[in-house]
Amino acid sequence: MRLPSLTSKKMVRALERAGFVKDRQKGSHLIMINPKNNARTVVPIHQGKTLKRPLVHAIIDDARLSPEEFLKSL
Repeated sequence: MRLPSLTSKKMVRALERAGFVKDRQKGSHLIMINPKNNARTVVPIHQGKTLKRPLVHAIIDDARLSPEEFLKSL
């Protein structure tokens, strides 16, 4: 399945819909956790830049979501 490249704002919004909450931020990296399954992922926040497909896929893997589950939360 082909995933889109996204802005960090859209990625954070989709993860929040999937049950993640913002844990903390260190510099330009936002750490998000899911209290239900104890998953943790890091989203880089860079204004005006998009997250490329390989990074989107890596964030989804860290979040323990399938690509179908992630696309539903977009």
